[in-house]
Amino acid sequence: MSVLVVGSVAYDTVVTPVGSRNDALGGSATYFSGSCSYFAPVSVVAVVGTDFLPEHRDLLESRGVDLSGLQTADGPTFRWSGVYSAEDVNARSTLDTQLNVFAQFAPSLTEEQRRAPHLFLANVDPDLQRGVLDQMESRPKLVGLDSMNFWIERKNSSLRSVISGADVLFMDEGEARSLASEVNLVKSAHRMMDFGTEAVVIKRAGHGVLMQHGDALFAAPAVPLENVVDPTGAGDAFAGGFMGYLSATGDASPAGFRRAAVMGTVMGSFAVESFSLDRLASLTGDDIEGRFREHTDLVRFESIEEGGPLPLR
Repeated sequence: MSVLVVGSVAYDTVVTPVGSRNDALGGSATYFSGSCSYFAPVSVVAVVGTDFLPEHRDLLESRGVDLSGLQTADGPTFRWSGVYSAEDVNARSTLDTQLNVFAQFAPSLTEEQRRAPHLFLANVDPDLQRGVLDQMESRPKLVGLDSMNFWIERKNSSLRSVISGADVLFMDEGEARSLASEVNLVKSAHRMMDFGTEAVVIKRAGHGVLMQHGDALFAAPAVPLENVVDPTGAGDAFAGGFMGYLSATGDASPAGFRRAAVMGTVMGSFAVESFSLDRLASLTGDDIEGRFREHTDLVRFESIEEGGPLPLR
């Protein structure tokens, strides 16, 4: 089944411990759709400026991404620049943010988009996220939602309201602690479940993922990598793998959600191996399946038989 993503398409200027890239293709909808496209048809609703390069449109369309909802407005495309720490590659400092045409972004869905069975509301103003939900012809089977500290601090009430209309809430560690007003991540997950979602997914970068799904807690490690090039799109690639897997399988069971979390972890691991979509857009099915199975083997162990003795003193 298809997935609709509403978010940003941007140009990123990034400096990491291993190098730098100017005006690299980025944005939440970009990374999400690049990842999700390996599992399900995905349509993007976003806005770019007149400076958006044809080769970047071609790159997304080469992955089968539907760009009929990608608006072009007069002015420059949204730009972001940042530097990642040499001591902690997951820690970054924003140098500049230029919203440009994204400042006036007002998502307007077509009739076909309003019938999308799966919807991902990427990190945009929660009032815009609510506006998209209100445009849907009927309640999608699965709604995922992401946000950031800016909205948690500036539009907390609006954010909590739109979260109540989502099934899966994606947060990183800092966002989860801020939104839940809890330092402990398990307590944070439990508190965020009270907002009305079916699942809370806390992305922990190099420490893996923690997911509360219904009454059950699940944790999985990150994929061990020797080289991390650029972590910028990891969280959105994670969400793309997660939502894409659930869309492709239709498996909303606890086991299905756990596999989706591991698939998200796998797709996020590919995203950080290059700048922009260089690695993410060039994968094969064998690449994805191989890493998924390797990661499964990494955490597999034989349990003690039920009733069997533990070597306790």
